[in-house]
Amino acid sequence: MILENFETLSASQRQMFSETVNKLLASAFLAKDKKDNKESYYFVLSFKNYFDEYFNVINYELLIDREHGAIQLVNKDNQNLLRLKKDESLILLLLRVLYHQHLIETSINDHVVISVDEIHQKYDALELKKKINKTDLVSILRMYRKFNLIEPLGDTSISNTKIILYPTLLMAINTQSINDVLNTISKILSKEGGSSNEEAN
Repeated sequence: MILENFETLSASQRQMFSETVNKLLASAFLAKDKKDNKESYYFVLSFKNYFDEYFNVINYELLIDREHGAIQLVNKDNQNLLRLKKDESLILLLLRVLYHQHLIETSINDHVVISVDEIHQKYDALELKKKINKTDLVSILRMYRKFNLIEPLGDTSISNTKIILYPTLLMAINTQSINDVLNTISKILSKEGGSSNEEAN
C-alpha cells in the first residue's frame, strides 16, 4: 500500500498532497499552463501512485494527458456529474470549437487566446430565438474558470476582453473529432424547447 508510506513524505509534501486532492475534487481539472495549477500538476505526476491509491478508495480515477498538459478527475461510476443548462452546454461546446480553430494558428509555445466577442459571434451564428445576455455569459465563464478550463484576462462583460483557453477543454469535451462537437451542438439546437439539461463530468 503506497499510502502506508505517506508519513515518510515531508510536511510540505503532505500539505501539498492535501491541497491538490481538494483542488481536484473542487475543480475536476488541472491545466499545466494555468499559473495556479502548475505546481499541483507536476506534483500529481511526481506522486501519481499516492493519488491513484487515494482516489481509488473513493471510486475516482485520474486521467492524465501529458501531451497537452491536462489532468482530469473522473468518477468511475459516472456519479456526481454536473448538470448543465442548455446555454452552459452550448458555450462549453463553442469554446471547444474556438479552441480547435485557434490552435491551428497558435505557435506551440503560446496559449490559445480568444475574445469575449468571438463567443458572442459564435452564439449569434446559431440563430437561436433568444440571444445570450452579458450577465449570463459572465456567470457561465466564471464557472468554467473555476473548473480550470479557461482564464479570463479582464472583465468578461467587455467584448474585447481576452480569454485563455486551456487544453483541459479537450478532456471536458472528450472527442478527437471537431465534427462530433458540431453534431452535438446541432442535436441541442434540434431539441430547443425540450429538455434544457445536459450532463458533463
